Amino acid sequence: MKKILALLMIAVLAFTVVGCSGGDKADDAEKPAEQTEGEDNEATDEQLKITMVTDVGGVNDQSFNQSAWEGLQKADKDLGTKSDYQESHQDADFVPNLETALDAENDLIWGIGFKLADAVKAAAEENPDAKYAIVDFSYGDKTPDNVVGVVFKQEQPSFLVGYIAAMMSETGKVGFVGGMESEVITAFDYGYHAGVAYANKVADKDVKVLRQYAEAFDDPAKGKAIANSMYQQGADIVFHAAGGTGDGVIEAAKEQDKYAIGVDRDQNDLAPDNVITSAMKRVDVGVYNVVKDLKEGKFPGGTTVVYGLEEGAVDIAPTSDKHVPKEILDKVEEIKKLIIDGEIKVPVDEDSYEEYLKTLE
Repeated sequence: MKKILALLMIAVLAFTVVGCSGGDKADDAEKPAEQTEGEDNEATDEQLKITMVTDVGGVNDQSFNQSAWEGLQKADKDLGTKSDYQESHQDADFVPNLETALDAENDLIWGIGFKLADAVKAAAEENPDAKYAIVDFSYGDKTPDNVVGVVFKQEQPSFLVGYIAAMMSETGKVGFVGGMESEVITAFDYGYHAGVAYANKVADKDVKVLRQYAEAFDDPAKGKAIANSMYQQGADIVFHAAGGTGDGVIEAAKEQDKYAIGVDRDQNDLAPDNVITSAMKRVDVGVYNVVKDLKEGKFPGGTTVVYGLEEGAVDIAPTSDKHVPKEILDKVEEIKKLIIDGEIKVPVDEDSYEEYLKTLE
């Protein structure tokens, strides 16, 4: 009897050991594989987590979305932050992308572009403990305390490239291709027109501007078709403020052996022989500075930060000297000072443009 009991106990113990061993293997199988060096995608307790939600142009639009991402990448490198992005392919993606960023417990959530204004404001009001920022939009005195707007005086570099276009045009016609009508793109538009008008006045020229809006920031084919039409009408230089749609403008310039003017970033690398300058709007600088403020405990919530020539956040591209004659660039430097000093008030819309034209009479 004792032998039987002993055998039973041994059997029970053996079964228990096997069962426990099998449980350890199952637990191990559920654990993620250890990450190799350089693959850590989790922010540490000390790191600030930041996510940006792009406009429909996407993070590789060669324009303002890409510039914003470059600003966050620089912040990661300089300030030790951990950045990510949610890419929007249509307007309907804005709200769910902002929700995804919130669920990830980011310390700061960016909306890139004025089209996200309503979605960002709604998210900020629903989540007052979260911090948000938006590029190219100001809520004015209705800015929530947990939101900062970052805007640029895009009319200023547009004036400068308008002057350059008029001075370099050999046909007496230049073009402007806008993305979608808005306060931001209108400022690019009339700033450019004013620069052309200024050149006409001081250099006794009569350069005309062809204008068309693509009604999209993500349609290079439409941008290319518009630019081709302008070149066929006699324009020899076309400036675009159209995000990814502008890639088509630059492609048309390459194929037609004409000139184009880029926007937001220095776009000369897209067509070194054809992009003569760019109206740079340093979204990367604005994004970086807000992140730096947050890192230092100085988040400017409830306000709008404005960047222009005086802050060094808008300008013409540094590669402009590849194609633009020195005498024109020297004059551009003089014009910058006139703008900064307030002697030239660059228009931002039709009404202010009409007022500006009166100063040239």
